[in-house]
Amino acid sequence: MLDLRQVREETELVRERLGRRGNPELLVMLDRVLKLDADRRELIAEVDALRARRNEVSPRVGELKKAGRHEEAEGVIAEMRDLGERLAQGESRLGEVESAIRELLLRIPNLPEEDVPAGGAEENRVVREWGEERRFDFEPKPHWDLGEALGILDFPRGAKVAGSGFPVFVGMGARLERALINFMMDLHAREHGYTEVWPPFLVNHRAALGTGHLPKFGEDMYEVPEDGLFLVPTAEVPVTNLHADEILEPDAVPIRYVAYTPCFRREAGAHGKETRGLIRVHQFDKVELVRFERPEDSRRALEELTGHAETVLRLLGLRYRVLLLAAGDLGFSNAKTYDLEVWAPGAGRWLEVSSCSLYTDYQARRAGIRFRPEAGARPQYVHTLNGSGLALARVVVAILENYQEADGTIRVPEALRPYLGTDRIA
Repeated sequence: MLDLRQVREETELVRERLGRRGNPELLVMLDRVLKLDADRRELIAEVDALRARRNEVSPRVGELKKAGRHEEAEGVIAEMRDLGERLAQGESRLGEVESAIRELLLRIPNLPEEDVPAGGAEENRVVREWGEERRFDFEPKPHWDLGEALGILDFPRGAKVAGSGFPVFVGMGARLERALINFMMDLHAREHGYTEVWPPFLVNHRAALGTGHLPKFGEDMYEVPEDGLFLVPTAEVPVTNLHADEILEPDAVPIRYVAYTPCFRREAGAHGKETRGLIRVHQFDKVELVRFERPEDSRRALEELTGHAETVLRLLGLRYRVLLLAAGDLGFSNAKTYDLEVWAPGAGRWLEVSSCSLYTDYQARRAGIRFRPEAGARPQYVHTLNGSGLALARVVVAILENYQEADGTIRVPEALRPYLGTDRIA
């Protein structure tokens, strides 16, 4: 969440950055926070004054009784009783105001970084592109036709078991999925220096709140209400919260994790178009990169993390582009995001396969993740980052469609051949 002190002391900066997101309601919420904060400070002054008066008056009761001045003592006791009632009311009201401020702050998104452009998706900027578009001497097919013909994707049986948006990978399709997971986990752990973790695939309310998925996106997650748990929408949630409510020692930061999880998102089919095949599904596999950095290093770390995700695409030989998202297209907790999009010739469109994001101290403030800059120093909030390294469903789409041959077979990218044990899917 936002720092209340920053909201109060740098109001115009906060107002300008939130305004870039293009949602006027956010500025209304900001004004409510400022009004409540003014009320809060008045209440604190009143409560402190009442406490001081009570502390001043309290010793007089014993002194007056000891001096035999019982009538005066009774008057002081009556004053103390009145002070106690007023103090209890003030403290109750203060608690209500502080709770209201917190609830509002939980619903206000992060501030976009200075170099993030204002506006919606139409203002997203292509930062760079890599690779050449493959020239086919035949009409390239979409992955759903290729997968069905090869017997490696079964959408009808997935729908029979769980509903639309839950694909089944069969035979070499399942092996391709597993090969990609192992390839990416090995690359990030061995070559990029991330520590491999295998987190829970269910998270509690506190964890989802910590990353900003609650309260705003509760309806998009699959919930297990009897146990107060949610299926993970991404490994970002359990892995970021591994250090919730901790104070990390100076030599512990930076921390860099890589994790695989299946991901479950109810919103996947809500767009109503272009949902065929694997492009938009409710369940998919993903390898996630999560980092905890010192504030002064986090901007550089975002560039490095994005480069690590790009390495996967380069090794797979897939044409891609990197977009800097405009403020109106940023995720709720994000301060800055690069999207990686891969070209799918059969579907005839760019597909997002990774979002690499900087969250500054927004998630850390919600989850209570701090570090000591040096031994004995006052704790500060870390900066968190994460990025898909990569999301598999659409990577499978890109491989099938870019590496297809005229006879319907699929060439296997060279980097995957040791993992798949073959150079062709037929």
